[in-house]
Amino acid sequence: MDLEPITAEMLARPEVASSDVMKGTCEAVLKMYGEAGPQLPWVGYLAGESGVFVGTCAFKTLPNEQGVEIAYFTFPGHEGRGVATRMAKRLVEIAEIHLVRPVRAQTLPEQNASTHILEKLGFTCVGAVQHPEDGEVWEWRLQNE
Repeated sequence: MDLEPITAEMLARPEVASSDVMKGTCEAVLKMYGEAGPQLPWVGYLAGESGVFVGTCAFKTLPNEQGVEIAYFTFPGHEGRGVATRMAKRLVEIAEIHLVRPVRAQTLPEQNASTHILEKLGFTCVGAVQHPEDGEVWEWRLQNE
């Protein structure tokens, strides 16, 4: 799986410009960077396999004393093939290379595909927290080993 950092130039790529999902994702990620702009590697990525973008993943925060938070989303038509697992695993690997722990994630407060992915990768659910936009969510952490 190839991860390409989301940049403003990416919006002009035909495969991105022709997809409302990809274009909207890229625009949202670019807004997330704010005025400081992207700070590699703590950015959003488009994930590609065999020359096709299959999903997006991101570090939602810069590393701090609470670690770093990740998120991932598989594009429609590519679900059920392990894409999200591979994206999450790549983000964890990037965090490990930079010695950042814990890696955190949030999910809906119910068992679902995302909770299964996080469990498979060794994350532990540490409980429910209140998200300012999403309400109650489950917080997951992958601690130092």
